[in-house]
Amino acid sequence: MPETSNPAAARMLDAASPGPKPVTPMPATLTPPALTPKGVAEAYRRAKERRATWEAHWQECYDFALPQRDGAIRPARPGEKKIDKLFDATATDAVDQLAASLLAELTPPWSRWFGLTPGAEAGPEDREVLAPELEKAATALQAHFELSNFSVEVHQCYLDLITAGSASLLFEEAEPGEASAFRFTAIPLSQTVLEEGPSGRLDTTYRRSLMTQSQIAARFPRARLPETLFRQE
Repeated sequence: MPETSNPAAARMLDAASPGPKPVTPMPATLTPPALTPKGVAEAYRRAKERRATWEAHWQECYDFALPQRDGAIRPARPGEKKIDKLFDATATDAVDQLAASLLAELTPPWSRWFGLTPGAEAGPEDREVLAPELEKAATALQAHFELSNFSVEVHQCYLDLITAGSASLLFEEAEPGEASAFRFTAIPLSQTVLEEGPSGRLDTTYRRSLMTQSQIAARFPRARLPETLFRQE
């Protein structure tokens, strides 16, 4: 390509020249974090900084619409007054009513709100065999949902969703011997940070939680924890 001192002409010549064009690198914010403690912590810090602009707005939403939610955006403060800014209950009543409606319409505790059916690839004969087994599996799943704390925690998620537009429900396996194999926790936004992937969808969730040494050892019994974590200061 001939040289030129005119930047605009140079861009036109470069665009018209044959051959492969250089590939624009993916922005750093879309690069998946390295699966190391340092890489995950750094990715969490960047995502937390990007959403910081909205945290004050979310806190105002909770102050006026759901003041009883502990640690929604900022850490809970023992003895803190939560309704000293409220002079009208319209917003709080509306949030409660809509959350109750979502619970009744989407995940009613008194009836099954999901089902299992054979996929489209299954033939007629396979569907006849699979359908009864899937119905048994759905019945067993429903029993575990009913015996768990799902209804309580998903209702809190609906309250968060209405108030701030986002909610996070943690689904875990319960301890052996519990009535249900399922355990759910509605995680407040103060502990969770959502991150977009290359497709522009929220596909990554970071959670920050505080635990004691004994809680860490009990929750992650197979983890190799550094000795410095257990040193007494």
